[in-house]
Amino acid sequence: MKKVTALGLAAAAAVALTGCTDSDATPAVQASGELRQVRVAALPITETAALWGGIKAGLFAKHGLAVEVLPAQGGAQAIPALLNGDIEFAIGQPFGAFRADLQDLGVVLIGNYASSYADGADINAVVASATSGIARPAQLAGRRVSVNSLGAAGDVTIMAAVEKDGGDPTTIKFVEVAFPDVPAQLAAGNIDAAWVPEPFVTQLRGRGDTFVVAPYQATVPGLATLTTLASKKSMDADRELIADFSAAMKETLLWAQDPANEAAVRQAIKDNLELPPPVADSVKLPTFGWEIDRATLETLATLATKYRVLDRQPDFGRLVQQQ
Repeated sequence: MKKVTALGLAAAAAVALTGCTDSDATPAVQASGELRQVRVAALPITETAALWGGIKAGLFAKHGLAVEVLPAQGGAQAIPALLNGDIEFAIGQPFGAFRADLQDLGVVLIGNYASSYADGADINAVVASATSGIARPAQLAGRRVSVNSLGAAGDVTIMAAVEKDGGDPTTIKFVEVAFPDVPAQLAAGNIDAAWVPEPFVTQLRGRGDTFVVAPYQATVPGLATLTTLASKKSMDADRELIADFSAAMKETLLWAQDPANEAAVRQAIKDNLELPPPVADSVKLPTFGWEIDRATLETLATLATKYRVLDRQPDFGRLVQQQ
């Protein structure tokens, strides 16, 4: 199985030069001179299975692309590499794109990728240590809660969920912890609770930690968990690449959402993440889809300004550039 290493801020700009990559391109794809090499930064989590699986299924090769997937901790961490041209695309939480737009850096959202569920068991949640005594959102006030990227959708929706439950969101002590490090940090007592996606929700609950809240679902049901980013420079200079990649991604996400392909998606999890097969076979997958729901992103940005995570709204007319 492949080991993935988070791409940090310092390494982001030099991502193309590092040997720490996670490539799912088949040997035939890599060897073909007719296919255009494309590098995509993505988080090493189960949601990325759609991308890994689509590559293995030949959906990107069908559109003339040979895709190499490089692991990143979050969308924001990949933006320097995106702007430097070291990668062509990134998949990550929308806040990296929000902040880049506020600085007019030329980052655009060309598509969605995965979304949370409007009802039922969601794909990310706050899970508290079994010894913390935390059982409901209001009890997160004053406690140490981890997110993978500070000042993003995780802490914004957690604050909204805590306030909705009658707690004081301003007293939460947010700390940044990469998702793979959460189980050990919770066990050590360094944090009281953590916001995590699958497979970590299932893993933590399985060892006895406490489900507290699915903050996306509690505040902005159906919110995008992951979006697809490109640079405005790339969009202006190479519209053919943007169109080919967009078409391949749309087809891939439709393929991944089809129940007939669930076994292949879960096999991609097993091939790319060091998970026990029972976990890979049981984790809840997100809603995959390419169409951007601008209204939910605007709601998220409104919450972010309310909690002073952002000082103003992004220019969504400039930011959202889905073809």
